[in-house]
Amino acid sequence: MHPYLLVLFSLQAAAPVDTIRIEVGSKQLDGRVYAPHAARVQVRLDDSARIVSTWTNELTLGDSAGRQVMRWVSKSPTWELRQIYDAQTLAPLSYVLTASDGGCARLTIEGRRVRGTRRGPGDTAAVQQVNVTLDRPGFFAGASDLVPLAVQGGLKAGAVITAPVWSPGMTAAEGRVFTTVGREAVDVEGTRIEAWKVEERRQSDRVLLATWWLLDKSPYMVYGEVPLPSGRVRKMTEVEIPRPL
Repeated sequence: MHPYLLVLFSLQAAAPVDTIRIEVGSKQLDGRVYAPHAARVQVRLDDSARIVSTWTNELTLGDSAGRQVMRWVSKSPTWELRQIYDAQTLAPLSYVLTASDGGCARLTIEGRRVRGTRRGPGDTAAVQQVNVTLDRPGFFAGASDLVPLAVQGGLKAGAVITAPVWSPGMTAAEGRVFTTVGREAVDVEGTRIEAWKVEERRQSDRVLLATWWLLDKSPYMVYGEVPLPSGRVRKMTEVEIPRPL
């Protein structure tokens, strides 16, 4: 190979991957890739076969004042979470949590404004009023795995996405970085499934927060690993189940 071409090839190979920078409302993002479905999530710790928690997710689509919305209902034996997102932008609009330990939250999200009430688990005091203005709108952190598939070009080897996330209790959105490593086979409750492996890191310090294995069809997230502060790993499997729940 000609020396000039060799140098050019080396520079191209070493060139950094373009980062897709996503905000709530970005034109490169469209949550309408998600179809109505239901799924069951089971959680284990490390390599143990014992299930430590389980819940179900159901997605339905609807209309709210002329706006197409996603309605997510998640249920476990001890809590129920109902959320509404804008179907296209994935912007959180409503968050309603009730738990058997007394914890609850009822929040409305309008852009950067979060308003409503909440009470902590076992808290005998009156509910607290919530009125927070975030620095920027964020995607719901508890469903951050929805973002890569909804981003155009997000699920291809080497793709890098940055996006802000938010969850109740946060006073500012937190930047996350999603990197699509490539396709990889993973065991999901006895079935070998090839899916896109995506790493999610905190943008400020690049600490690994989760690794997701994603499909472009239901149940979309088939497997996930979340490192815990204790050093253990929370492992989640998700399989499709019949609707309605």
